[in-house]
Amino acid sequence: MKIVVLVKQVPDTFGERKLDTTTGLLDRDASEPIIDEINERALEAALQQKDADKSVEVVALSMGPSSATDALRKALAMGADRAIHVLDDSLAGADVARTTAVIGAAVASEGFDLVVAGNESTDGRGGVLASSLAETLGVAALTSIGELTVDGTSVSGVRATEYGTVTARADLPAVVSATERAPEGRFPNFKGIMTAKKKPLATVTLAELGVGDSGARSTVVSVAERPARTAGVKIVDDGTAATQLAEFLASNRLI
Repeated sequence: MKIVVLVKQVPDTFGERKLDTTTGLLDRDASEPIIDEINERALEAALQQKDADKSVEVVALSMGPSSATDALRKALAMGADRAIHVLDDSLAGADVARTTAVIGAAVASEGFDLVVAGNESTDGRGGVLASSLAETLGVAALTSIGELTVDGTSVSGVRATEYGTVTARADLPAVVSATERAPEGRFPNFKGIMTAKKKPLATVTLAELGVGDSGARSTVVSVAERPARTAGVKIVDDGTAATQLAEFLASNRLI
């Protein structure tokens, strides 16, 4: 069985994030780039299947700039067997439709039994890649799964909802998206880090995938920085504090 795990490099969640007001894109140099934490959970779900069945092959796949190699190396250090990096300068600023087309072509070219992704990235927050990828590949999608089970011919998982939990199942091949309820990613040990240096990491271009440079279907019309926080209002209790507070809340449409 071959499990392809989608990996994305994003700006550090705990670092400063900025938008480039000129390009309308996220300034990826504003903070340290790291592998998205939700992708580590997706990878862990796949690696647990490999732990249970040594014949399972786990392939990490990423689309991104040259620095995304670091994220793939970490995935290899965590236990992935090999990695694929889709690298092409024309992909800068790709939207969901463009990303789906490219990743879909890469996954189809590689071949797969199961694709595991995060439910949404911490930078784009689109949350639709898994579903659109399944549509592109013509396979079933199980989205927002916290617990994952693969039995060789099907995949099942538990999805938490507002009112309880739902257990869903799909025949393989399929695409699954993992949530924060998925197991936390394992920490790469020294052996894993050293072994990762020798594991295959292939780089492919759009030309090799047979995908044309159609560009993004959506564009950013305008970008504005978040307004600076204004100073607070000090209310002195001179006997009318309650009235002043009520008026303040009402003027800010909080009541």
